Amino acid sequence: MDLYETRARYFLVGSNLAKTKHRVLKIDRTEPRDLVIIDDKHVYNQQDVQELLGRLDQGNRTKIGQKGSSGLSRAVTAFGIVGFVRFLEGYYMVLITKHRKMADIGGHSIYKIEDTTMIYIPNDSVRVTHPDEARYVRIFQSVDLSSNFYFSYSYDLSHSLQYNLTLLQRPFELWSSSAAAPSAEEEVHTASKHDSFDIFEDEGLPTQVVHGLQNEPYYKYVWNGKLLERVKDIVHHDWLTYIIYGFCGQSKLLIFGRPVLITLIARRSSKFAGTRFLKRGANCEGDVANEVETEQIIHDASVMSFTAGSYSSYVQVRGSVPLYWSQDISTMMPKPPIRLDQADPYAHVAALHFDQMLQRFGSPIIILNLVKKREKRKHEKILSEELYPAVTNLNQFLPPEHCIDYIAWDMARYTKRLARLLNLVKMITRVVNHPLKYRLVLNLDIKLYVLYLGGHITFNGRVQTGVLRTNCVDCLDRTNTAQFMVGKCALAYQLYALGMIDKPKLQFDTDCVRLFEELYEDHGDTLSLQYGGSQLVHRVKTYRKIAPWTQHSKDIMQTLSRYYSNAFSDADRQDAINLFLQVFQPSESKPHLWELPTDFYLHQKNTMALPQERRSYTLWWTSGVLTYLPVPYDEVPCEETMKTVKVRRVNRFNEEIDTYTEFFRPFELTSFDETFCIAMTNSAWVFMPKTVGVDPSPFTVRKPDETGKSVLGSKSSKEETVLQRKTAASAPPPPSEEAISSSSEDDSEEDRDDDGSVSQRSTPIKLLTDSGESNRIHEPQQQTTKDPYGCNLAQLPAEEDLYIYKRQDKLASSSSSSSRAPVSIFSEDSVYAVSPPQSSADTHEALESHVLTGQGQARVLCREDVLMYREYVKNRYM
Repeated sequence: MDLYETRARYFLVGSNLAKTKHRVLKIDRTEPRDLVIIDDKHVYNQQDVQELLGRLDQGNRTKIGQKGSSGLSRAVTAFGIVGFVRFLEGYYMVLITKHRKMADIGGHSIYKIEDTTMIYIPNDSVRVTHPDEARYVRIFQSVDLSSNFYFSYSYDLSHSLQYNLTLLQRPFELWSSSAAAPSAEEEVHTASKHDSFDIFEDEGLPTQVVHGLQNEPYYKYVWNGKLLERVKDIVHHDWLTYIIYGFCGQSKLLIFGRPVLITLIARRSSKFAGTRFLKRGANCEGDVANEVETEQIIHDASVMSFTAGSYSSYVQVRGSVPLYWSQDISTMMPKPPIRLDQADPYAHVAALHFDQMLQRFGSPIIILNLVKKREKRKHEKILSEELYPAVTNLNQFLPPEHCIDYIAWDMARYTKRLARLLNLVKMITRVVNHPLKYRLVLNLDIKLYVLYLGGHITFNGRVQTGVLRTNCVDCLDRTNTAQFMVGKCALAYQLYALGMIDKPKLQFDTDCVRLFEELYEDHGDTLSLQYGGSQLVHRVKTYRKIAPWTQHSKDIMQTLSRYYSNAFSDADRQDAINLFLQVFQPSESKPHLWELPTDFYLHQKNTMALPQERRSYTLWWTSGVLTYLPVPYDEVPCEETMKTVKVRRVNRFNEEIDTYTEFFRPFELTSFDETFCIAMTNSAWVFMPKTVGVDPSPFTVRKPDETGKSVLGSKSSKEETVLQRKTAASAPPPPSEEAISSSSEDDSEEDRDDDGSVSQRSTPIKLLTDSGESNRIHEPQQQTTKDPYGCNLAQLPAEEDLYIYKRQDKLASSSSSSSRAPVSIFSEDSVYAVSPPQSSADTHEALESHVLTGQGQARVLCREDVLMYREYVKNRYM
């Protein structure tokens, strides 16, 4: 989109990717404090919008026919609207000026915001200045929108993949009433002949119109919902760009050349949002601090479509303990004491929180509490002593099959000793693999071997019911490691369901798990920076006791960085978050944001007024939720949830529903090296060793130093990387499965401790010569020809190879042009030129007809064509 300005108005011209359809938004600049926006409902083509801009340019000149200073000037080029915000003067408009593609799901692109601009709307002649306006602008801009904010033009990031696909799979009868009476905004675009060309129009048959669904986002995970609140009912929905805050990463797992994309999306809640020590526990509405929904999506990249492809998704949640508790940071201690701020004997705030989870995820809800159980001085144990009675109180009113499962496990104590480390894997594996507790969505045909996974079975696959909720005190280091372990177990089942592996088990130190671990490391670092002010202090390798000694110094630096951020910069970050989310709205009649002693009452709105209706302590869930359990209430096609979905009628050839145009961009000049599919992390390029003879399977256990990163080392030149890939590509095929012995057990720690039980698949597979192993040990200077050349030159070649060699030698000896016999049917055929093939007149006529038909200019049908067409329609539709 392009922003044009005059003295009286801003004109925001938006277009589709191919620049064939345009919309215009008019913003008034003469109002000093109010926001006046006019949405032109007309859809322009390229020529019409150029004529419109030309007329605006001529009409806004100071004198008729004047040249030089233009009456209409382009201000900025943007890719989306973040929102509109007002402090003490007029309104500002926040636009996305740079973006970068981060992931692709079913042909829908997900972008990360790289840069934004903030434009003041009123003209300088009507501007009413205020001395504190500049300070509010600085606080608002301290929220770095170029850091981990994501959006998509065609995919709803606020909902999970399961919700988006479930919405599309609802029966058409549910939408028939809405589709029968289309609104004024529902268009069937017929701008060009290509869009309106329909062979069935003249025969009286219905045109090719499909119905698309437009649903409301889940505003809990939308961070610019308040900024778009003033305009969402005024402008067309295509102008609204909803952004999420969190993490998005995608990597490619190559399984013998078959691409499988692993996507990790983390959505941070915009309710009760803030920094580490300033936002703890829950507010009076049941929203908890540091609540993040993490979704891992696995799909076969060889098929892009949602309808024909194979997709699998798994969702888990982290969040603070849902109680009224906080920590006093005025004492300047690394670990301030935990205090319970308010007594809640009936678990009212916990009931509100778990009621939200039942509506979104269904049942059962599994709580994995990782706080410490044994402490010399009671600190973290205070939270467990309050949370367990609260869950017990809520469960006594729920049906037994839908009760909340509570699992308390002191993760820090179990990881202190290496002998107890195996319990980490076994414990989390037991949680995930527990019958009727593990819920996995598999949107493909599923056979009987996964019936024990639980969940809800539909016609299109198995959907996830319930969720695993993990928490510690900060929900950072321990929580990220536990979520990685759960995600690793879920990844095994997802790959197993997609038919990629024969058993639902994955071992550590494989290319697949290393790629997944790197994704989760980036995921944990990003979430830790957002909430705690530093990266992860304890990582997965730290808890596995395999971290290098240099990691300890890095952990100390991260601890100091986190302490400094919590002590000195968290208060300013909290003010910026409150202002960006419009939790605090400036006004001349109330104190300024920096004058408030606390923001407690901003996030606890119910404490400022007496409640009109008190919720029941026994029937603590929302009406109708228990009726559909274990299926989530939000995914049930009932009357209440159908109100959030609108039906649109669009032409089947419309670009809005054409994922091919968005993904491949045939209207742009692109190169393969710059495409997102080539640039993303690849298991074969990054993690697989580049030595000759290595098993290319991403599920092969390798030594810690046998990765593509360690082989490449500090050499990062493009030529060396290409050489490594060519060397790996020229490797011989892997040996048969009988020659490979590996354990399929998940606890590979025990195998790694015993040198005698190391699997053969943990080292590169090399074939020895007849001289034996002992000769190679005593004479290390003698190198076999197998290593450098990939084959044994000591053996005589086969007779077939000799025959091919002699034939090539004979051709080379008679390579002179005079004696060479023609080998091609073309008169001129060489590496420099080739004569074009001759085609008949019928072929030319068929090609011209095909081209004209594609342009909407069909040739005149002859009598035989008309008879054939009528016979086809008669047999097909009558």
